[in-house]
Amino acid sequence: MTKLTEVISTSKEQPNVLQHKLSANPISAFKAFMMNILNGVSVGAVVSLVPAALLGNVMLALLPIFPMAKTIIDISNLSMILLAPVSALVSSRLFKLTAIQSATLALVALVGAKNWQIDNGIFMIKGTGDILNIIITLCLGVYFIQLVGSRLKAYNILLLPTLTLVIVGSISTILYPIVAQITTALGELISQVTLVQPVLMGILMAVIFGIMIISPISTVAVALTISLEGIASGTANLGITACGFTLALLGLKANGVGGSLVHFLGSPKVQMANVVGHPKIVIPVILNAAILGGLGAIFEIQGTPLSAGFGFSGLVGPLAAYNAGDQSMQSVLVIILLFFVLPTALAIIARLLFINKQQLISDDDLKLRID
Repeated sequence: MTKLTEVISTSKEQPNVLQHKLSANPISAFKAFMMNILNGVSVGAVVSLVPAALLGNVMLALLPIFPMAKTIIDISNLSMILLAPVSALVSSRLFKLTAIQSATLALVALVGAKNWQIDNGIFMIKGTGDILNIIITLCLGVYFIQLVGSRLKAYNILLLPTLTLVIVGSISTILYPIVAQITTALGELISQVTLVQPVLMGILMAVIFGIMIISPISTVAVALTISLEGIASGTANLGITACGFTLALLGLKANGVGGSLVHFLGSPKVQMANVVGHPKIVIPVILNAAILGGLGAIFEIQGTPLSAGFGFSGLVGPLAAYNAGDQSMQSVLVIILLFFVLPTALAIIARLLFINKQQLISDDDLKLRID
């Protein structure tokens, strides 16, 4: 009971960071607010997705000789489902919320993810949830929590989670169908790209998915919505691969080897906040994605609706291309060239051109705020 009283007391004493900032400069406060949310979701996405990306296909290969691999696969898949609450906890730390406030935000984020449904009284959870709706829910949740502040006093632990779930949770649930329509509409628009000439389609598809992977839109959800397959799926993966390698090498000096590996072994979505703050980062991504997409169409790199949207992460894109091809040595060499050698080479060129020579982009523009 003493510890609980201390937590409540801490909650009351915690300064309202957002209100202080708003009174100082509303515009800069709003920008800082959104950057905290985007950084929280970016880091949350990587933390929850990386285990499955690193272990998924490796454990599947070891499954016949290593029974424990099934447990490891299940555990890593479980982490993906928790993307929303993990993102909320990271955001809470950035906003310097108290323990009670952080736990409350995690609860309402899970509601906003809408990766759950009730079937005959049983809760069913699948996938990561809608990232755009998670972001909206976090914005509403943080604002409401900061608005309430310490007004609830000793009743904080009783009323804050309840009020936040009822008010913010209800709003996010009502908004979800509208937000989901954005993904559907975008998917229908992208599906028109598949009707153009193959090489042009490959270029456009790679550029579109290369940009989407560093936005709040889920590339996997879009790909599944329109059942993206064949060369369209393969070039979409190449666009994401180009994005991951380009941002990794551009930010190598600022983020170190470990932080750079996250971009293509995990997801380049970790740069989402930096892209919003420095849109010029997208320029080399577009150029490199276009090159790889065009080459992918020429070499007829393919994929499936389930593989599209992953890129190099978990080797999903390369393995899908391998399984869809003739699996000859020539096919393997082409896959290695397009999914590893060329993305690395293009990323190095982009760093030399945009950072070292033209100085259009600085190392600090790609610095990950994940500590």
